[in-house]
This record gives sequence, structure tokens and C-alpha cells, in this order.
Amino acid sequence: MWITIANAGWVLSAALVLWMLYDWFRVDTTYPEDVLTSSREGEIEAVQEKHRV
Repeated sequence: MWITIANAGWVLSAALVLWMLYDWFRVDTTYPEDVLTSSREGEIEAVQEKHRV
């Protein structure tokens, strides 16, 4: 019983790794680098932060 559960866990883990690699490749080939590195939250934080020296 435990061996079956352990093997199912390994299969699930391998499936998740393969899905993550597929998604990474799909996103990397679909969107340009400037879209992937832009951040609306980063823009909002940059506007809100006022550094005074």
C-alpha cells in the first residue's frame, strides 16, 4: 500500500515538473522579454515611495 502511494507521489511530482517546463517554454516563446519583466505593482510602488535625503 505505501509503495503504491510513494510511486503515485513520484509520478505526480514528475508530471508537475514536466508541466512547469512546458509552461515555461510556452510563456517564454509567446511573450517578449519586456512584457515579462514589466510590473504594474513595481510602477505603483515606485510612484508611492518618496525618498528624501
